[in-house]
Amino acid sequence: MRAYLPKDICKKLFATIDGGAPLDASIASEVAHAMKKWAIDRGATHFTHWFQPLTGSTAEKHDSFLEPEDGKAIMAFSGKNLIVGEPDASSFPSGGLRSTFEARGYTAWDPTSPAFIKRHGNGATLCIPTAFCSYTGEALDKKTPLLRSIQALQKSADRLMGLFGVAAQKVTVTLGAEQEYFLIDKRFYLQRPDLYQAGRTLFGAAPAKHQQMEDHYFGSIPARIINFMNDVEKELWKLGIPAKTRHNEVAPAQFELAPMFEEVNLACDHNMQIMEVLRQVADRHGLVCLLHEKPFAGINGSGKHNNWSVNYGKVNLLNPGKDPHQNAIFLTTLCAVIYAVDTHADLLRMAVASAGNDHRLGANEAPPAIISMYLGDQLADVIEQLEKGEPKSSKQAGAMKLGSDTLPPLPRDATDRNRTSPFAFTGNKFEFRAPGSSQSCSEP
Repeated sequence: MRAYLPKDICKKLFATIDGGAPLDASIASEVAHAMKKWAIDRGATHFTHWFQPLTGSTAEKHDSFLEPEDGKAIMAFSGKNLIVGEPDASSFPSGGLRSTFEARGYTAWDPTSPAFIKRHGNGATLCIPTAFCSYTGEALDKKTPLLRSIQALQKSADRLMGLFGVAAQKVTVTLGAEQEYFLIDKRFYLQRPDLYQAGRTLFGAAPAKHQQMEDHYFGSIPARIINFMNDVEKELWKLGIPAKTRHNEVAPAQFELAPMFEEVNLACDHNMQIMEVLRQVADRHGLVCLLHEKPFAGINGSGKHNNWSVNYGKVNLLNPGKDPHQNAIFLTTLCAVIYAVDTHADLLRMAVASAGNDHRLGANEAPPAIISMYLGDQLADVIEQLEKGEPKSSKQAGAMKLGSDTLPPLPRDATDRNRTSPFAFTGNKFEFRAPGSSQSCSEP
């Protein structure tokens, strides 16, 4: 943006992106012109408003930059083209909010999520992340409620931090979404009508012995798969998606990809792109990527663990801190989250409910379908002391000695990891373990 926009326009746009200021509509034409030039310089011929309807997938309608003028062809992209689009909304799910004959829908530019270029064959398209709403203003997508929730959290955090005498600052909700998936050879996939019709096995024999093939976990990654993973990461890095971790998962042919933590709106957009890139690159390698939560009976299914925390300015409100003031803020935030999960467990369960995910959730696979929280021994002890009065002590973890002089003492975490609670505190964040592998992170 700094390379393509005048300094004053860039400053106004950054005020919206970084500071949460309302978008100044007067800069739209300048931004559109710069965005068009940036995209054309990289081979784009079309643009699209990229949005996330209630289908659980993404949607796009491509328009060419090409426009006729006085018998000639020019490349044009206006501020109006950037800010608003009008697709036919009648064929998208509406949750019963509107009649089918009310067809008009609007896509609205989300300047807080950067535009990106999607390459396909010998062409490329400029993709502009947008919200999607009906003619009467109802949200028809996953992004609008997410943006509303960030704004609601800003109001609540301002109230809370005001009680502690902290000046108003921007709330940043961060998310790290672990993406699990299966890879199978395309030849075998095409021999299974149940897989390509339903995404999961509907016939076949159960494994002879429970957990017999879980030695796959964290094992050496096969050469064919590591080549696939390398190509996936290169595609994601080109899109600005910070893919970081890759490994074998528990079930045979199951793997995981995890990006670095990002601001939640961006992380949700990026996760939708990650799923698409996984499927496309798999096809190039003669593989099929299965994102169904439980494609095979009898072995582990795929989830999408949502690791999230809340920052106020540069302070993580879920970090215990080093002084009593920060500690009091942390404990207050922690208690608020505990209260919220207890009060709204039904909403959390609903947010991860789907036909595919309900095959995965259950007593035989973590996390179970019952929403519970796990804080760990140290925090649970502090909370119990708070209930009885002022906390006077805190359980310390210490270090582990492994019985060999060549191995250094290991610092022990204050708490063990709980793999059966769907909502666990893990150091300075909560991990919501129940979301399914194919779903958008926005709702949970």
